[in-house]
Amino acid sequence: MNRFEGSGYREAKIRYLDGDYQILAAGSYVVCAMTGAQIPIDELRYWSVARQEPYADCAASLEAEKRAGALPNQSRA
Repeated sequence: MNRFEGSGYREAKIRYLDGDYQILAAGSYVVCAMTGAQIPIDELRYWSVARQEPYADCAASLEAEKRAGALPNQSRA
């Protein structure tokens, strides 16, 4: 199906699970919690189960983890 058909070009509502997600309201994209970028559903690869947030890419996901204090500060020697 073409991403502009069926569910329309609108934001989807998703419940993020471990390794999967459940679409609660059909749509063609979600909005990255860090960058505000629209992420087509078929390109969604990064999200937080704990915060129920999608991320556009690995860098955005890592930054969200840092801001949430989920990663220890690493110092370089």
